[in-house]
Amino acid sequence: MSRFDQAKMLMKVKKIQKELQKQVISIEKGDGAVKVEITGEQKLKKITLDPTAIDLSDIGYTERLIEDAVKEAIQESQRIAAEKMQPMMGALGGLGL
Repeated sequence: MSRFDQAKMLMKVKKIQKELQKQVISIEKGDGAVKVEITGEQKLKKITLDPTAIDLSDIGYTERLIEDAVKEAIQESQRIAAEKMQPMMGALGGLGL
C-alpha cells in the first residue's frame, strides 16, 4: 500500500471517528422512566428520569433501569462503530493497525 493510500485510509478513519462523535444513541427503559443518551464514541451525554414514572419506594428498580439502559446504549454504540469500521478493517490490517 502506497503512502498516498495509507494517508487516504487514515483520513477515512478520522472521518468515521468524527461521525461517531456526532451520533447520539438514545435508549429508554421502564416505559420512558429512564432515558440514556451517549455518543457513538461511548461518551455519556445525558441521563433523564421521568419523576412521574419513578417509584421512590423502589429505588433499586430505577437503578437497574439506568444500568440496563447504559449497558444497552454502549452495546448499540459498539455495534454502530463496528458496522462503520467494517469496510476499513482489511485495509487497516495492511497498515499494521
